[in-house]
Amino acid sequence: MTRYVEKKVLSVEQSEGVGARVRRSLGTSQVRNFDPFLMLDEFRLSAPAGFPDHPHRGFETVTYMIKGSTEHEDFTGRRGVINPGDLQWMTAGRGILHSEMPGENCGECHGLQLWVNLSKKYKMVEPNYQELLDKDIPRTATPDGLVQVKIIAGESMSVKSPVYTRTPTMYLDFTLKPNSPVFTQEIPKGWNAFIYILNGQAEFGSKKTEADAHHVLILSQNGDGIDFRNTGNNSDCRFVLIAGQPLNEPVVQHGPFVMNTQEEIRQTMKDFQLCQNGFENARDWQSKGIERSMVRH
Repeated sequence: MTRYVEKKVLSVEQSEGVGARVRRSLGTSQVRNFDPFLMLDEFRLSAPAGFPDHPHRGFETVTYMIKGSTEHEDFTGRRGVINPGDLQWMTAGRGILHSEMPGENCGECHGLQLWVNLSKKYKMVEPNYQELLDKDIPRTATPDGLVQVKIIAGESMSVKSPVYTRTPTMYLDFTLKPNSPVFTQEIPKGWNAFIYILNGQAEFGSKKTEADAHHVLILSQNGDGIDFRNTGNNSDCRFVLIAGQPLNEPVVQHGPFVMNTQEEIRQTMKDFQLCQNGFENARDWQSKGIERSMVRH
C-alpha cells in the first residue's frame, strides 16, 4: 500500500533574518512540529541580506544550496563556503553561535534549510558538522534517465548516502523529466514524510494529488512508499522528499532553542546570556560577515 497526500499547503514568501526572503513550509501555524522536523525554509537572499550572528541549541540545521553560495562561520573558529549543490549538516547540540551570509560576489543565493529535532539523549552533545560537496553526494536514475535523484540522506534505488543521521532521516532531491512514468519511492514504515516542490508540476500518492511549485505535501503515515509522476507540459519537476522517524518526545521551542521542558529552555536562555555550559565562546565573538556587511554600508 502506498501513501497519499493528507494535507497540501502553499508556502507564502515572508521576511526573515536581515533582508532575506523565505518560504516557510514547516514551522508555521498550518504545519507545526511535524515530528521529528521543526522547520523547512526555501530561502533567497543577496548581499548584504542574510542571517547574521545567532545561536542554536538542541537540534540540527541542514543547509542545501541550489544556487549561489553562503559563507558559514561559528564561534569555534570554523569557517567555510557552501556552494551550489553542497550540503552542510550541522549538529548544534549543546550550543553554537554562527552566521550564514551570502558569499562575496555570488549574486542571488537560493537554498533550503531544514531543522531536525534531536532526542533528549543528543540535545547536549558537542557541536558537529557533516559537509558534502555537490560532486560527493550520491546520484542515481532509472534506466531511461527520466527519474533522477540525489541522495542527501537515506537511500533510493539501492544507493545510500554517507551522511549519519542521529535522528533517522531520509532526504532525497528528485527531478522528474517530462513524460516520466510513475515511480514509487520506498519510505520506512512509521516515519513521518513530506514533499516540498521547488519547480514544475507532478501528481503524488495513491489519491493522485496534483501540486506545483512552493507547495508542501504532508503524506499519510500508513504505507511503505509514495508514487509520483510528472504532469507538467514539457518541463522538469523538482522536489525534495523528506522523511524521519518520530521522536515522540515533548517539544518546547523558544526561537532558536529547542528542548523538552520549559525549565530546560529557561536554563538555555540563562546559559546563553551568561556565556556558559556550551556558550563560553559567545562572549567576545563576532563573525567576519558582520564586519564585511558594515563595510558595505
